[in-house]
Amino acid sequence: MTGTSWLDNREMRAWRGFLAASALVNRRLDQQLKDDSALSHPQYEILVRLAEAPGRELRMTELANGLINSKSGLTYQVTQLEKAGLVRRRSCPSDVRGVFAVLTDTGMARLEEAAPGHVATVRKILIDVLTPAQLDALADGLGEVSRRLREQGA
Repeated sequence: MTGTSWLDNREMRAWRGFLAASALVNRRLDQQLKDDSALSHPQYEILVRLAEAPGRELRMTELANGLINSKSGLTYQVTQLEKAGLVRRRSCPSDVRGVFAVLTDTGMARLEEAAPGHVATVRKILIDVLTPAQLDALADGLGEVSRRLREQGA
């Protein structure tokens, strides 16, 4: 591996900490949402994005980009939400290929039920564990990683 420098102890500590924390946080959030709301974490995030969007709808491509999800993965999740009556799809009148995901009233109600427990869990397992300075460093550091990867089209 010419040209590649191995991670030093500090870098390896950060990398392993990131891997473990992200996996554990995602697992805990997924379990909490499943137990309390019969939603997966990706499904919850879809409902949140739709609730925040004008008219509670987004084009599927825009939704996939915002969630950093593959289009096929998003299609599967939206199909599950559609079967549950939480989301519906509608065609784009100006583009035959365009499809919108639309949050239904039932979906909004489910989101409103799920949100307090989800936020409480996020606080318990991440936000309240860190000092304000650590939260700022986490937000700044991971925000920069995300920004650079998006610029590269990742």
